Amino acid sequence: MVALPLLEAVLRFLFETGIPGAVPFVQHLSLWVGFLGAAIAARKGRLLRLATGELIEHRFGGKARPWLESITGVIGAAVSALLAQASWAMVQIDRQAGGEIAAGVPVWVGELVLPISFGLIAIRLAWRTGTVGGRVLGLIAVVGGMTLGFQPQWAGGVATSPGLLVLVLAGLLGAPIFVVLGGIALLYFLSDFIPPAAVPAELYRMARSPTLPAIPLFTLAGFLLSEGQASQRLLAVFRAAVGWLPGGTAMVCALLCAFFTAFTGGSGITILALGALLFAALQEDGYREQFSLGLLTSSGSLGLLFPPALPVILYAVVAQIPIFDLFRGGLVPGAVLVAMVAGWGVWEGVRQKIPRSRFAWRPLVTALWKAKWEMAMPVVVGVAIFGGFTTTIQAAALAAAYALVTQVWVHRDIRTFSRLVEVFEECLVLVGGVIIILGVALGLTNYLVDAEVPARLLQWVSSNIDSPLVFLIYLNVFLLVVGCLMDIFSATVVVVPLILPLGAAFGIDPVHLGIIFIANLELGYLTPPVGLNLFLASYRFDRPLLQVWRAVLVPFVLLAIGVLLITYVPFLTTWAAR
Repeated sequence: MVALPLLEAVLRFLFETGIPGAVPFVQHLSLWVGFLGAAIAARKGRLLRLATGELIEHRFGGKARPWLESITGVIGAAVSALLAQASWAMVQIDRQAGGEIAAGVPVWVGELVLPISFGLIAIRLAWRTGTVGGRVLGLIAVVGGMTLGFQPQWAGGVATSPGLLVLVLAGLLGAPIFVVLGGIALLYFLSDFIPPAAVPAELYRMARSPTLPAIPLFTLAGFLLSEGQASQRLLAVFRAAVGWLPGGTAMVCALLCAFFTAFTGGSGITILALGALLFAALQEDGYREQFSLGLLTSSGSLGLLFPPALPVILYAVVAQIPIFDLFRGGLVPGAVLVAMVAGWGVWEGVRQKIPRSRFAWRPLVTALWKAKWEMAMPVVVGVAIFGGFTTTIQAAALAAAYALVTQVWVHRDIRTFSRLVEVFEECLVLVGGVIIILGVALGLTNYLVDAEVPARLLQWVSSNIDSPLVFLIYLNVFLLVVGCLMDIFSATVVVVPLILPLGAAFGIDPVHLGIIFIANLELGYLTPPVGLNLFLASYRFDRPLLQVWRAVLVPFVLLAIGVLLITYVPFLTTWAAR
């Protein structure tokens, strides 16, 4: 996936020719990478879930875990088995119909990863129920799901409310999000006598997205950077550059977290990868523990508006708007949010009279020289994208190749092949968790469109809200709740198709709407009681969840002000987006 886009970019630049089938091959490789990654995520127990399950487990302790795993495992196994059988039916249909990806490779070969992955996930979810009785029920659920796939008419015309209630409750208890979304899609398709293969058919349509491969490639670049010593080198640069300012180290933490979140694509990775290093740096300089905890928890989601952040790419895929416009539109709003947190750090530094270091050119030059490759990476990728030298996929491949070369061969931070494979596997887990949700949600979205749900929602909103300002107020509140309960990837594929026609009806610029959406979801990571960053910080810093809640109150208010500013001053977004 890295080599093909790069080679094609070079050939087009030098000889004005490309590689036949390069783009569809990379797109289908993304499908394989994503769904095999989802199978690995299921084996590791790391498929994306709602944070409510963790809250229940935190409230009731270890006693709740076996029950939660049994209930969610059985339901997840049944839905996954039905998806596996439906995918196999689609493969059989396309095998008989013919059709090629490119260069004589049949379409059904590209689709084959779907039944394989869903089957592996079904077995894994059934086995993870823990108890012998739970595993027996899980295996029965697998058989039941497969049987229903062969006899879909059995579910035709059934009432959907009981099944919908079961799936929603399973999601709240901790079932993987793809199970809830895929299960709801299957439920409604089956009740309308539509074959379940309609869900994987919509899912496979995702493989033809022109920007899909950018998701795994940019994510790989971020994982390679976080695995190496890039964070230490960049920390040294930022401390030498601004450490002499009031609150300099706090500013450094905000900047460094934003840099890594932009490339890794998820705030959780930043907290887990950099948390210990930055917490120690803040403590060493004399910052209060409560402040340090709040700063790092809130900084973990900074950077989601900067290119090449994964949520920006995913939003562009779902909303079908130019990704370059979103990249440009997010620059100033992202800087506003970083400035809010960094400003709080300056205020804390002055208030607590934190000692400041003296500025010296020699340490700065030395640090810049050691981190020259990392400092150059955003420039290289930015010039490639915004200079028009590469497509999005080619720029993503360039970023992955650049990170691979610098961290493995230049700095030699990743010294063994086995460790490199582990980095690839960690990347696969995150990418798989995102792509499987995106895929099944497309099936649900297709049903909602056919059922005219967005049109009815638009009609209701138009009848009850007559002001764009009032609409944006309601939208902010709604997205804050969504961001509190769902991860940003799930929310994007579920909510964006619903709000797009609403934004268009009120004359809101589509790029501005996208930045509003991502900024609100970024704030949702910090929203008690179940914001994802709160749990990750509690785990990473070994502090009680209640202490983390108190620590993020001030940065939460500051970032909320920043989100309101982004929402109601569209010029911050639109001036650079066009």
